[in-house]
This record gives sequence, structure tokens and C-alpha cells, in this order.
Amino acid sequence: MKVLQNVVAEKETNFFSSDDTLQKILEQMLDQEFYEFAFRELTDFGALVCGEIDARAKHTDREGEPRLIRYDRYGEEVSEIWVNEGYKKTVEQTYNTGIVGYVHKEIPELGRKGNYVYSFAQGYLLSHAEPGFYCPVTLTMATAYLLDHYADEELKAKFLPHVCSTGEVELYEGATFLTERQGGSDVGANILEARFDGTHYRLYGEKYFASNAGMCGVAMVLARMPGAPEGTKGLTLFAVPWKKEDGSLNHLRIRRLKDKLGVRAVPSGEVEFDGSIAYVVGDPKKGIYYMLEALNLSRICNAVASVGIMRRALLESKFYVSNREAFGQRLTNYPMIQDTLAKMASKLHVEVATLFDMIQLYDRVTIGEGTERDVILNRLNIAIMKKETAEQAIHFAHEAIELHGGNGYIEDFVTPRLLRDAQVLTVWEGTANILALEVIRLFKKYNAHKLFIDEMNRRLQKVKDSKLKQIVMEKLSDVAEDLETFASLDEETQTYEGKGIAQRLAWLYESVVAVEWAGRYGGKYEKLADIYLEDTWKLRKLGDPMKTVLYFHDVI
Repeated sequence: MKVLQNVVAEKETNFFSSDDTLQKILEQMLDQEFYEFAFRELTDFGALVCGEIDARAKHTDREGEPRLIRYDRYGEEVSEIWVNEGYKKTVEQTYNTGIVGYVHKEIPELGRKGNYVYSFAQGYLLSHAEPGFYCPVTLTMATAYLLDHYADEELKAKFLPHVCSTGEVELYEGATFLTERQGGSDVGANILEARFDGTHYRLYGEKYFASNAGMCGVAMVLARMPGAPEGTKGLTLFAVPWKKEDGSLNHLRIRRLKDKLGVRAVPSGEVEFDGSIAYVVGDPKKGIYYMLEALNLSRICNAVASVGIMRRALLESKFYVSNREAFGQRLTNYPMIQDTLAKMASKLHVEVATLFDMIQLYDRVTIGEGTERDVILNRLNIAIMKKETAEQAIHFAHEAIELHGGNGYIEDFVTPRLLRDAQVLTVWEGTANILALEVIRLFKKYNAHKLFIDEMNRRLQKVKDSKLKQIVMEKLSDVAEDLETFASLDEETQTYEGKGIAQRLAWLYESVVAVEWAGRYGGKYEKLADIYLEDTWKLRKLGDPMKTVLYFHDVI
């Protein structure tokens, strides 16, 4: 057995230029001027991520991960985070692209703000190489969202220019601190106190899983004022600067950093507040509402990181098996290899297309142009797609390791890191159980299941008739019937069935997008849709023609 002299790094030089799906998404969703700008910028960023940022990500993961410096040489507590010089360069290069800032301020070349479609395109490319660092970017995006939407003008002026910096002022990365030991996902159990000293509110207590601790300039923190009611309704949102204006710590400390399985680029720690100065954001009674809006944004980022890992796993797999020989043949000559790669390619294409379809709706909702129906569907789409993409990221990383064989388990290759980094995505921003509960709430409170079925049916009616459309229409009917049954179940049974229902909704959403693309573009995208539907809904019977093999050279 041998590997021919060709490796991914020599073959793949730009993660954007080789991505037809992403390029077509941008053509669909951006006007001509914005598209031309985005194409130029993403071409440059795609090369940067594929080259320098990818190399630095490997160094950070293996040798240069963040370290906590509790005390300086004089014994004073500083709670500083050491990061390597390459990581600092990645921070500078990434934020200066406007990945956060241009959602909230004008792009100089265009004279207008950007949007989330463009920002998430950047995040998708970044996550091919450094999904760990995309976590701090996510937290900074959430911080910018909260300040821009809910802070008063004085507070906004104090922090937002720094959080949205593209190099003109000092950058303040952001953070969102929710988790406490006694509650975890049960945020209503939080007990962090906010006391007013006559001039400022000051925080007392701890947050148990605080990502980007020590690297953030300002953190968004939920705390409870004296006399506030128990549960989530008693939580207020605060903006907490990491340091005071004189440069000293804001009466807080990092107890320790978490020793995580993956995403080692982001320092996650336990933070103690001992009188930290804090500023109320918006209505003190709406803290949980604000933070849940930021959580939805973070869930989209989570899904974007997932598809970034998925595509990197496919690229690594494709190039490895294309240049590996075993038993006298190149691996890509074997039907079992062709089947795996074709299924990965179809799922990736459909999942990326569906995710950005969801993001386009999110853009409308966040700027206030969405209807009440849009708002409900937006929340439902985010829950089901976050769950599906996170699970698929793990699956793709696993498949990549298997296609590499023993080499896939060796840290000289990127595949072990892909699996370690993917595993957290099912946990952060809501596990499958939490997301299923969100889906059930939306069904009960807003009849979201009926809105979803109506929306999928409306979109299918616009697609030209075909065998693929007929398959999806049949699945739509099946899912609609099951949703009616689900709605009639008792609460305990619904929680048991919730994850399965969420998965089928994601599959149906993706199926509709798949046939829309097949109808719009035909050719390769029709074949990708055909493979996707057959594999997802298990339509193939033993002995049927293998579409994955038949279409392999057209879709890979």
C-alpha cells in the first residue's frame, strides 16, 4: 500500500474558491455590489484560513494553548491569560475583516452595514481551520448584538465601538457568562448577586463555565438584584468590563481554566466576582429575554462551526482517498468509498444551503422586517438546525478518521482535532434534550408545527414538478400526520419523542431546500438532491441501483 505524493495542503489553497455551494448562496442572497465585495474579501480570507490560520491552529491545539497567569511577579493577582503570538495574529486578522463589526457599522467600501449572511460566510470559512477560535468570535458577536439592540446610548458609546473594532480602536472581545454550578442549563437557578452601592451595581458570586475569560474586554452577565423574584424572571443583564478604567482588574478573578477535550484555542474558566462594577443593560426585568436572543445567535454560530468542520472533514477525506492505493487500486475506485464520499457531499451541500436559508430569515427578523410568523419559524429553524448540524459534525469527523484508517487517529493529521472540536458542538448552546424542549414549547405556545408545515408546503408548490418533488411531498404528508399525533400526546411522552420529531423537521426542511436547488440549477445539484433524499429517508432497497456510485464523478 502506498500514498501518492500529494497532500491536502498542496492541493487545497483556498477554502472559498473551491466552494460552489457557498458562492451560489452569496449570489442568491446579496445584491450585485455587495456580492462583488464579498467575493473579493472571502477569496482573500479563504486563502488566509487555508494557509496561515490553519497552521497556527495546529500549533495552538498541540503546543500553544492558553494558560492562566494568576499572579504577577510581585504576588499581585492579575488573572491574565497567556496566548501564543500566532493566536494573537489570528485574532487581529479575523476581527479586522469585520466578521463582527460590519453587522453593526458601515463597510467603508460600500457605505452601508453588512449582514449576517456575510458574517456567517466568514465564520464558515474560519471554522474549516479554527472552530475553537470561532467561539470567542461568537461571544463577541453576541455581546455586540446585546449592546446594539438593548443598551442605552451612553453604555453603547462606552463599549460598542471597541466590541465592533476593525482595527481603528482597541478591540474588546466579548463573552456571555450564564452557567453556574447549581443550575447548568437551568439558568433560573442562578444566584449571582447584583448589589447597588449608591453609584454602581457590583456583582458577587461566580460563573462556572465562562468561555473567553481573561481575553474578553467586556462580558455580558446575568445576575439577580436584591428582592428580585426567583427563577429566570428575576435575572437582570449586566455589561461587566474585565478591567477598570485605570487598567486594574475589575474585582474579579479566574479560579482555574477548564481542561477541555477540544476547542483548546478558547480559554474557558471559572470566574469569581467580588464587587465587580457592572452596568445594567436595558430593562432590568428582561435580562433572560435579552440573553435568550443572544443565545439564538450563538446557536446559529454553533451550526456554522459545525458545517465548517463537516466540509474540512470531506476535503481531507476526498484528497486522502484520491491519492491512496490499496490492493492494487486507488481507493476511489471502490464502490464503498464512492458511496461514503457521495453521501457526505450531498449532506454537506444540502445542510449548508439550508443553514444559509435560515440565516437569510434571521437577517430579516433581526432588523425588524420579519412578521410574527417569521419570528416563530426563525426560533424553530434555529433549534432544529443547531441540533442536526452539531450531530453531523461528529459523524463527518468520524467518517474522515475511518477513511484515513490508522493515519486518521494520528495527531500529525487534522482528523483527530476535527473530532475533538466537533464533540463540543452538541453540548454548547443547548444539548439535544434542551433543543427538543424548545421545539415542544414552540409547538404548544405558537402552533409552530402548523406554521412549519404550511411554510414547507407553500415553498414546495413553487417548485416545478419532478420525481424528487413528489418524494418530498409524500414525506411532508407523513410528517404532518405525525405532528398532529405528537401534539395530542401527554407531556411526558412528548419529551420522550421530542428529539426524533426535531430531527424529522430538520430533514424535511433540508429536503425542501434540496429540491429547490435541484429545480433552480439542475445538473450536479439535482444529483446531490437525489442522493440526499435516498439516503436521508432510506429509500433504497437491497439490490437497487447505487446512485451514490452512479453520480460519484459528477458530485465529488
